Amino acid sequence: MPMELASKLRQLLGNDAVADDAETLGAHSGDKWFAAETPEVVVFAKSTSDVSKLLKFASQNKIPVTARGAGYGYVGGCVPVRKGIALSLMRMNRIKEIHFPDAIALVEPGVITADLKAAARASKLFYPPDPASMKDCTIGGNATNAGGPRCLKYGVTRNYVIGLEVVLANGEVLRTGGRVHKNKTGFDLIGLFVGSEGILGVVTEITLRLLPLPPARATLSAAFATTGQAAEVVQEIFAAGFLPSSLEIADHFTLEAARRDLRKMIVPAGNAHLLVDLDGQEESVHSEAAAIRELLATKKPNTLEMATGEADCEKLWALRREFSNSLRATGLTKLNQDVVVPRSHLVDLMEFAETLQAKYGFSIACFGHAGDGNIHVNIMTKDYIDPEMREKVDRTLDDLFAQVLAWGGVITGEHGIGLAKKRWWPDATSEVVRELHRKLKQSLDPHNILNPGKFVD
Repeated sequence: MPMELASKLRQLLGNDAVADDAETLGAHSGDKWFAAETPEVVVFAKSTSDVSKLLKFASQNKIPVTARGAGYGYVGGCVPVRKGIALSLMRMNRIKEIHFPDAIALVEPGVITADLKAAARASKLFYPPDPASMKDCTIGGNATNAGGPRCLKYGVTRNYVIGLEVVLANGEVLRTGGRVHKNKTGFDLIGLFVGSEGILGVVTEITLRLLPLPPARATLSAAFATTGQAAEVVQEIFAAGFLPSSLEIADHFTLEAARRDLRKMIVPAGNAHLLVDLDGQEESVHSEAAAIRELLATKKPNTLEMATGEADCEKLWALRREFSNSLRATGLTKLNQDVVVPRSHLVDLMEFAETLQAKYGFSIACFGHAGDGNIHVNIMTKDYIDPEMREKVDRTLDDLFAQVLAWGGVITGEHGIGLAKKRWWPDATSEVVRELHRKLKQSLDPHNILNPGKFVD
C-alpha cells in the first residue's frame, strides 16, 4: 500500500514532491515531543495548487494527512498518528510582500519567524510575536497562537493575522480577511483557523498586520532573594501605571542551571530573576526606564542593571534566551508545560510548583512571561521513557493542571493540545465546548483526514 500510494502521488504532484525513503519518513515522524509515528509517505508542497490536489485526492480516498512545518512544536501536534501522508510546507517559504503604506506582510507558511522579523525591520516595520524558537519555527507553525515575551504589550499571533488562504479537507480553497486591519464581514473565520492545530484546514498563505518599528528600547535586569519577591514586584510595576513590552521571571532552579552551563556569562546573584523590557519613542522609554529602575531599587534587589539600545539590551536578554538550553544541559529531560494563570496567582503558582517538587520528588524549573501569567513550568525528570516514570509525571500534571484550572487559568497558552495534553482536554473544557468542536470538525472535515488522532477526534 505505501509504495502504491507514493506512486499515485508522484503521478499527481511530480517525482520531486514525494519521498518514501526511510530517512525522510523518520525525519517527518514527530516534533520535539516524546512521540513519533512513521508516515507512509511525505509530500513536499510548493504551492496552494499542490495542497489542493493532495487534499482532494486524500479526501476521496480517505487517507490521513498531517501538515507540518519545521517540527519545533512541544506537544506532538504534527505526529502522523494514523500514518498516511505527512505534508511538509517547508518549501512554501516565500515572503511575497512587505508593504509599508498598508503595514502588512504577505507570507507563505514555511517562512521562518526570525526571517520575517528581520525583513520587516529592514522596511522600518515591526512584527512583535517572538517565540523562543523564532530562529527555527515557521509562521505556519506559530498558528498554535504563539506569542513569546512581547505578547504582554503586543498580543499573540492571532492579533496579527488579518488574512488567510486555507485549503479545506476536500481540496477547496478558502480566502478570508485581506489587507485591511479591521474586518467584520461575517464570522471570525481567521480566529477559527489560527490555533486549530491543522485539524480544520491547511493554511497556505498568511497576511500579517505589521506595526511601526519602535525607535528606542531599554531593558532592566534585577535579581531577588525569592521568586515571591520578584512576582510581587511585577504587580507593583503595573500598579504604578507602566506597561512594559516584556516582563519575564525565572526561579532558583533555572538560575542554578544557567550558572553551571554559562561559564562565561555572569548570572545575577539571587534565587529569582526579573527582566523588564520597554520600547517606544526615545524620550518616553528613557523616562519610564528611569522610573522603573527607581521602583526596583526600593525593593532591595540583589543586583540591578539597565541597558539602552538594541545591542546592549540583547546582552541582558542573552541569559533569558539560554534558559532552555541550560536546563537541558543538566542531563535531565525537560517537560515544558506552558500554563497560564491570572496574574494575581503568579506567586501561588511558583509556590505550588515547590509543593509538587516535595510531593513527587521532581525538580521543577519555572520561568517565562510573568506579565501575562504564562509561566513555563518545566518538570525535570530522568528516564521519561520508562512507563512508571511517565505515569508519575502524569500524576504530577494531574495536580498542576487541576490547580491551574481552579484558579481560572488554562493548561496551554501557546503550545497547543496536540498529543501531550490530550489526556487533560476533557478537564479543561465542558461537554458543550467539546461537542461544538466535534461539530465544526465534522462540518469541515467529514472524513476526518486532517491530523486525526488528536484532541478532536
